[in-house]
Amino acid sequence: MKLLMIMAAALYVVVSSCTKDKTDYEAEIETVVTEHLTFKEVARFEKDGYTIHIASLNGTFYKGYNEVHVSVQRGAVAVEPEEITCLPIFTDAQGQHTTGPHGYQLVHQADSGYHTSYVVFTQESGTGNEWRLYMSFRTNGVTHQLDEAIAVVPQPNKNLNMTSFIGSDGAHYVIALVGPQKPNVAENELVAGIYRYDKPSTATSGNFPEPELFSYAAVEGYTLQLDPRMPEPSMGNHSSPNNKDLTARSDGLYQGVVNYTMTGNWTLNFILSDPLGKIVKGTVVPDDFTPGVQGVKSELYLDILF
Repeated sequence: MKLLMIMAAALYVVVSSCTKDKTDYEAEIETVVTEHLTFKEVARFEKDGYTIHIASLNGTFYKGYNEVHVSVQRGAVAVEPEEITCLPIFTDAQGQHTTGPHGYQLVHQADSGYHTSYVVFTQESGTGNEWRLYMSFRTNGVTHQLDEAIAVVPQPNKNLNMTSFIGSDGAHYVIALVGPQKPNVAENELVAGIYRYDKPSTATSGNFPEPELFSYAAVEGYTLQLDPRMPEPSMGNHSSPNNKDLTARSDGLYQGVVNYTMTGNWTLNFILSDPLGKIVKGTVVPDDFTPGVQGVKSELYLDILF
């Protein structure tokens, strides 16, 4: 009987504290998560009589994962180039050049007429920091090249967060959330891109920018173990049932299931393992219920809010 009374008291604390803090937290942040579903023009460049149109969701380049659509026109007539490439380069205040994961060779979509790719912008544009797109397109056997500055702004939607880190194998990795943009209090399909920087294996030509020096690849055969928790002290770092680890799907992205049992502040704790099962990054989060204490996080995690 005594044990039942203790369990009942603990359950009351959990339910009452979660309900109270949930209400207070929403009132404090007043955050409205906007789901962007429409591609709009984010940049337009002119080169050799051609106009290059680039579209992204909401017509904005955000820090994190961005799908891009590119089309080319000559005058008012749509052109279908034999090839389009795109290399994003970030230059910091010290003049150091880096990039983020991206699809260098764009893919032609026959049904729509445009080419598609993606870019994970790892930094935001700012004073002394600049992103440029080094692009080329070939029409009638002639290659046209251009480089143009673009603006990358902060991602206001925490459900599309990203992180970068050095793994136990010494490689540089990037994990970027792709969806859902606007989760529900339910089991949600969780999609992410997982990328590793490819160190060049051959001598370079010295011509800037060489794509081989700025190349990431989507990792294959990895597993991203998932343990979602509510880390705020009033939530006791509790988790939820029926979550599924992220595994690779045919388009190169990773997919799992995250079960959000209530709105609020969640942490997605991860452990990334390579195809041999060796841990690349991440630590196990204790199962202890810890009311009043900030929740322990894995060394690899992303914070979420909806």
